[in-house]
Amino acid sequence: MTKKRILLKLSGETLLGEQGFGIHQDACMQVASYLQKIQQLNMEVGVVIGGGNIFRGIDLRLTGMPRTPADHMGMLATLLNGIAVQQALIARGAKACVMSALECPKVAEPYNWTKALQYLSEGNIVIFVGGTGNPYFTTDTAAALRASEIHANMLLKATKVDGVYNKDPLKYPDAVKYERISYSRVLAEKLQVMDATAIALCRSSQIPIFVFNMQRLLEDDIGQVLTDFTHGTLIEEGE
Repeated sequence: MTKKRILLKLSGETLLGEQGFGIHQDACMQVASYLQKIQQLNMEVGVVIGGGNIFRGIDLRLTGMPRTPADHMGMLATLLNGIAVQQALIARGAKACVMSALECPKVAEPYNWTKALQYLSEGNIVIFVGGTGNPYFTTDTAAALRASEIHANMLLKATKVDGVYNKDPLKYPDAVKYERISYSRVLAEKLQVMDATAIALCRSSQIPIFVFNMQRLLEDDIGQVLTDFTHGTLIEEGE
């Protein structure tokens, strides 16, 4: 049976636990457990993780720092998170490696497409950090890029809400949730679930995106998360 391959995009806030800042070890172990369970469903797993629990470049840009160094700091934050998740996976007996688009060879292997495919096929959970390696691109775009490169069957995005809405449900109680929506409609309506570059890249590569609440990583049956799309929003071609 051919294994399916997924790319999971995690917010850095997933690693906060009950803290307001930083990396909580228990949260790392919970994420590691989730990733292992996905792998046990006969899937190859890639991960892109943000750095918002440590540093958000947009916050520093508001103080006047140029975007390029601010984004570089954000990329370094993803490297810290990637190492934390890798070590949690190793502690649980899983095979895991960190590949960084931002070269830091003493702590993470530089990203290489051929090796990434090899590691996935050998049963490693591959954690992609450092964004795209360039400023002005979000970790959402990095996730779409890596999903395209590794030929993922689906991109899973864990967020603070349970899907895609016509407006921010945290601000507007009358916001309407979409169970399924096309890439084109997300772009046309300028829905803020992912940046436009990431959506357009997934559309070009024909990779479905499933958006769901990050709490489901910790609370629900993993198989249900991957098969029951009524608990989030599936973005795909159509309409």
